[in-house]
Parts: sequence; structure tokens; C-alpha cells
Amino acid sequence: MKYFTLLSSLVLCSAITACSHTRPEPTARYLPDNDMCSASQFQTYVGKPLTAVDALQLDEPVRAIPAYASVTMDFNLHRINFLADEKGVISRVYCG
Repeated sequence: MKYFTLLSSLVLCSAITACSHTRPEPTARYLPDNDMCSASQFQTYVGKPLTAVDALQLDEPVRAIPAYASVTMDFNLHRINFLADEKGVISRVYCG
């Protein structure tokens, strides 16, 4: 009886520990790109040189981001970001 009580206590502790360390199911990742800045209209710029952004005349704020550049972390859903790779080619256009 002594070993049964010890064994059942051990199993119970293991079960409680396993339950307490489970991670919640991942929810849908929040994407700031609900197209509030009309980034979908500029997806054709992906693959073009970052200098192509210079010719844009937009009412929304625009940010051209070269590879490995430091940028402010302020979050603006109305700003269009053009992110370039190491070769200076736009790899992503998104709001934020």
C-alpha cells in the first residue's frame, strides 16, 4: 500500500507538472498589414531597386529601408515600408 500511494503521488505530480508547462496553442499571427496603407497596391515594387521609391509621390508616409538599416520602432499603420535586401532590391512592401 505504501508503494502504491508513493507511485500514485508521483504520477499525479508528473501530470500536474506536464499540464502547467504546456504552451498555449499559437493563435493567428497579428499582421499589421491589414492594408491600411495600401501596401497591396505596391507589391509590384518587389524585385525593383530601392531607388524606385524616390519617384513616388504619395500622401501616406513612406519609408525606404536598406538592408541592415536601423529604423525607429514607432508603429504607424498608415506608413508604407519598402524593405530592401543586401543588393538594394526591394524584398518586401508592408504597412507599419
